[in-house]
Formats: sequence, structure tokens, C-alpha cells
Amino acid sequence: MRPLVPLFVTCSLAFAGVDYVASAATQPLVGFTAETTVTERAREAAFDKTLDAASQRAWMQRLAAVPHHVGTAADKANADFIAALYRSWGFDTHIERFSLLYPMPKRRVLALIAPTHYTATLFEPPIAGDPTTAQTGRLPSYNIYSIDGDVTAPLVYVNYGIPADYDMLARHGIDVRGKIVIARYGGAWRGVKPMVAAQHGAVGCIIYSDPADDGYKVGLPYPNGSARNANAVQRGSVLDTSTKPGDPGEDRSLLTRIPVLPISANDARPLLAALGGPVAPAAWRGAYPFTYRFGDGRARVHLAVAFDWTHQPLYDVIATMRGSDLPDEWIVRGNHFDAWVNGAQDPLSGQVAMLEEARGIGALARAGMRPRRTVIFASWDGEEAGLAGSTAWSTAHEADLRAHAAIYINSDTNARGTIEGDGEPVLGPLFNGVARDVIDPERNVSAYERKRDFQLVEGTVKPADATADIVIPPLGSGTDFDSFSQHVGIPSLDLSFGDEIPWGSYHSDYDTFAAFTRFEDPGFRYGIALAQTGGRMILRTANADLLPYRFAPLATAIGSYVTDLDDEITKMRADAAKRAVLTQLDAYRIASNPDQPEQSFGETGVVPPIDLTPLTGALARLQKSAAACDALLDRATPAQIAQAASIDALVRSTERALLDPNGLPGRPWRRNEITAPGRYTGYAPKTLPYAREAVEARDWDAARTGVATIAAAIDRYTAAVDRVSAALASPPS
Repeated sequence: MRPLVPLFVTCSLAFAGVDYVASAATQPLVGFTAETTVTERAREAAFDKTLDAASQRAWMQRLAAVPHHVGTAADKANADFIAALYRSWGFDTHIERFSLLYPMPKRRVLALIAPTHYTATLFEPPIAGDPTTAQTGRLPSYNIYSIDGDVTAPLVYVNYGIPADYDMLARHGIDVRGKIVIARYGGAWRGVKPMVAAQHGAVGCIIYSDPADDGYKVGLPYPNGSARNANAVQRGSVLDTSTKPGDPGEDRSLLTRIPVLPISANDARPLLAALGGPVAPAAWRGAYPFTYRFGDGRARVHLAVAFDWTHQPLYDVIATMRGSDLPDEWIVRGNHFDAWVNGAQDPLSGQVAMLEEARGIGALARAGMRPRRTVIFASWDGEEAGLAGSTAWSTAHEADLRAHAAIYINSDTNARGTIEGDGEPVLGPLFNGVARDVIDPERNVSAYERKRDFQLVEGTVKPADATADIVIPPLGSGTDFDSFSQHVGIPSLDLSFGDEIPWGSYHSDYDTFAAFTRFEDPGFRYGIALAQTGGRMILRTANADLLPYRFAPLATAIGSYVTDLDDEITKMRADAAKRAVLTQLDAYRIASNPDQPEQSFGETGVVPPIDLTPLTGALARLQKSAAACDALLDRATPAQIAQAASIDALVRSTERALLDPNGLPGRPWRRNEITAPGRYTGYAPKTLPYAREAVEARDWDAARTGVATIAAAIDRYTAAVDRVSAALASPPS
């Protein structure tokens, strides 16, 4: 390919219509030589010239015109529309159909029956000036994969409904057995709330949106601003995706054990106001103008939900552009298109940016710049129900993905604000390189610079590290990267911009085109920024001389995870010692307010030593091997690059080495030994999960086994990295 570079650059420059001489002096991009960096930057300049905010606006308006949840005619129509776009841009496109258990509500009842009476409206009224909120066929508010149930019981307020909140309830002598709990959204993924409630003996769960979290306390509510309208309800899945995402089928163990119903701030207010009993702690108090209390048994509610347990079709749109040089290496890019109701921001803000990327790459191909590696765009269906479409597709094609896929690049939502990127650390240099080259449209500095300055202001980064790479957080779950990262072993990135304004429309009837274009990204400037980001990720992985993995960042990340584990064990030991002393002194009782007595935590038992030397030893071996391999990759010769197919195959195999075929304890589907969604966090990741969650559960034997298991995975990874080094060090055949 080298003899073609001068002609290639000339074509690119002419297509871009810009002077690109200055780019030749830049440092090589990760995975590229200095020469091919010039080619790549010219290609990206040409790509940028194809991007158009007006097309994103038009696509969103079309796709968000009517409710399009799974099972609707609009969902299928949107799939067909997206497929037609891909075909028009030169992609080999087809729709893969799967089936999903998709219960729809047929009964929803919530009423306060004592000491006063109130019947919840369970309705989101239309908003003047937003015609889509008055459409027929809007999806009722509910939590998909709640079981059927009809219960009447006393009500107890449990704050966010996470395990620590139940510790606080116990401290105040509050028992939820036989009760219905009301928890506010936040603190953890919604599915954790009914799971923990059921574990503590509750018979029902209500989840509401407190104005303190995303409503009038944080901003002007819609339609005057982007904060949550007091009538808005957050729909969503409560499937146990921490165990396994996708279609639950006949596995009812993944459903909730108690009935669940989401409600609005306005419907929650009379219920919370009726509670008596001890005053809740300060951290539990939301934005209502009354005293938050735990409940004393006098407030009783009737909760009933029933569902039509039917199966519905899923339509995954798969668009492929075969690579010119290395077609057996796949770059996979995905974003879902199904939604709760109209879904302008979630997910169509990400979907239209991805479509713009596909349109730009199609334009490059028509201009003679087809990507070297195969590029696959996937518009997923069924994400909102529990990542169903992407999980079904990745499972059906697991063997091919393991053999060919080099990276999975995901997005979901997008809005004004800083660049966000979670992912595998081996992709950190790639992410940072792209972030340095994309301009933030509001501040006219690089996305990297704005993010770094934001971190400096927030204090999450020290001034001494102001020019260092942004550390990308590890992946947990919550969207379509899950099965690629956690089950198949494909290095993944999740991209977006956002967090500048409150996002109160989330999963509600008010996530509309009108709301998005008024508040979240007027002009689709951040839609262009996301397309530039995702497009560069695709182009740089698809066209690199050698795949742009770098292994030292993973070694650094694992080192921080080991330190975190050690710190947690040390803290638990200190806390146990402190509690034992305070219990012996009867300090909890004596120090507490007699009007609100607190019970002793009690002794928590001895925290024994946990030997982490297997981890630190494996980590030291990885650090040495990773540094050596990265140095070889950075100075790869033309002769080595000519062997890209064989070297890339070894590079791709490294991530698979972190998978344990036996999976995590109690969660065999999840195989990644370095990171996984926490059992009690849902979306948020737990690093070194086998050992970390065993420690948190105080299962010391399991913790020791976990340490050994993780160390073995790190050693497998080190051996895989060493094979890459050996291939680079050997004379080419």
C-alpha cells in the first residue's frame, strides 16, 4: 500500500478543500507511522466536510415523530428507514430479527388508603407547545419485568433503596418485612431497588422522582427548562441485567420478586406526606416542603400491577462496508433506536450522530477512500428492555466476533457539555488522541482541554496532571457495550457529550424533539461533535497500520484497582474495630437523640488478612510486558506493518485472555475478571469484581479464591501480550 500514499493524500486534500501542510509536522497518531498519519489526518478533514447538522435534525424529527417502543409499527418503520439510509450510502445492509419477551401493562393501580385517601393519576399530561405529548398511543408509565402483583400494606420510605439505606433503617429499628417501600430514583440503577427491598422482606416497591434529584431544585422544569416536570415518570427496565442482559425468555429468576411501579413527583408527594414515625436523616430529605419520615405503619397503600406477557419482534439493522486491505478485521459501531415513548435524546441523539458518521464514511468510500478494515454499523433494537437487541446479535455471532472484531464503539445519548468516554484502558490513548482533535463547539477549545479544565475545577485532577491523558473510567453496564465487553471480550468504548444541563426528560413522555431542540442541543452542534468523535474512532481503528491498542494503561488501571481493593479491606478492618469499641461502650445508645433512638450497629466480626501478593506479583509481570510491547508497537517497521494481519490477530486475542469461562460467582454469563457491573450498583462498575464483591459480602474464603482467579487472568493476559511482542521482535516471514 505504501506506493499509493502520495496519490491518496492528494485525493484527500482535494476532497477536504483545506491546506493540510501543517499536519505533516504533527506527532504520529497511535497505530500510525508519521507518513500514514498525514494520510489519516487528510482523510479526517475530508470526513468533517461531509457532516451536516441539518441532516441530524431531519432524521431525529422523523424518527421521534411518534412513540416507537418495541412491538409498535413505528419501531419497524424506523428500522426500515434506517436500513434504507445505510443502503443509500453504499453499505451492505440487512435487518436481523429476534424475539423478545416484552410484557405490556394491562393494570396499574396505586392508592393511599390510610390515614387519608389519594389515587395516583399515573398519567403525564400534555405540554402546551409540544404536540407530541398529546399523541395517542403513548406508552403507559411502568417498569418492564416487574412481576404481576396485588398488595396492600403499610408504606416505608427507604431513600434510594440501596443496601446502605437498609443499614440506616435497621439502625433506627425500622423493619420493611411485609411492607411496601417507596424509594427515590438515583443512587443506583433502578433494578437494584426492588431487588434489595425483596431481600429485606418487602412485598412491593414504588419508585418516584424527587425534585431534589432532577426536578425543580436543580433547574427550571420542562417546558420552561430541561429539569424534570413534576408529572414526568421515569420508565425503565428492572430486569436483573447484573446477572445477564437480554431476553429473559422463560428464566423468571431475572424478573423482580415483588411488584414494582414508577410514579411522578406529584403522585409521590401525598404518599410521603402521609408518613409518620422517626424523622429521616438529612441526606434522605428531598425537595418537598414537609418533613421526610420513615413511616410508622399508619400510612397504607394499595399497589397492583398486571401485564400481558407476550413476545415481540426485534429488528437489528446491520450495515457493513467491507475493508479494502484487511477485511477479516471488524470495527463495530453501535447505537440503539428503540425508545420509551418518543425518545429524542435517548437514544436518537446518539443514533442520528452515528448515522452521520456512516454517511460520511460512505462519502469517503465513493471518493476512493474505503476503510482498510471492515466497518459494521449496528442500529440496535430492544435496548431499553434490557440490552436485548445487541445481546441477541452478539450472542448469535459470538464465534465470528471473537475471531474478527477489534473494537466495539458505542453511544446512546448526547447533549451539550463535556466529552465523556468510558471503556477498556487499552483504548485510552486512542480516545485521548481523538479528544485532542475534536473541537468543543461552545468553548472553541479541544474536547480534551474542556474536559481536563472541568476536572481541574472539580478537583478530580491535580494541576500537576493538567497535560496528562484523561483516564477513561471502566465499563459497567447500562447500554449496548455490555455483551461485547463483558461476555465476548471485545475492547469497547462508550462515547457521548453532556452533563451541562439537567436531563429531566429521561425515559418520560417529555423526551421529545421539541424539548431536545429547545434545551439539550439546539443546532445539533454537539451532534456534529459526537459524529466527529465517533467517526475518528472508526477511521483510526479501521485505517491504522497496526491496531491502536496500548497495554501499559491497562497495567496502570489494574494497579489502581488493586490499591482500591487493599484500601477497602483496610478500611473495613478499621471500621470493625471502631464499631466493636463503640458497642462495648454502649456509645450508640448513649449518643443518640432520645426522641429518635438509634440501635447499635453491633459487632461486625474480625476482618482477617487477605493476601494480595498473587495480584501484585501478576501486576508486576504485566507492567514489564506491557511497557515492552508498547515500545515495540510505537516503533513498528514497514516490514512488521506488512505482517499486520497476523500481528493484529494476536493483539485482538489479548482482551479475550481476561475472560473466565466459568464466569463470576453466581453470574456465569459475565466473564470479565477485571470489571463488571456491580451486583448492587447495576450500571456502575465494580473492578476486580470476584474479589471485591466477596470482600463486601465478608466472604473471606471467596475473596481469597477471587484474588487467585484474577491473578491467573492477569497472567493469561501477560502471556498474550508477550506473544504480540514476540511477533514484533521476530524477523518477518
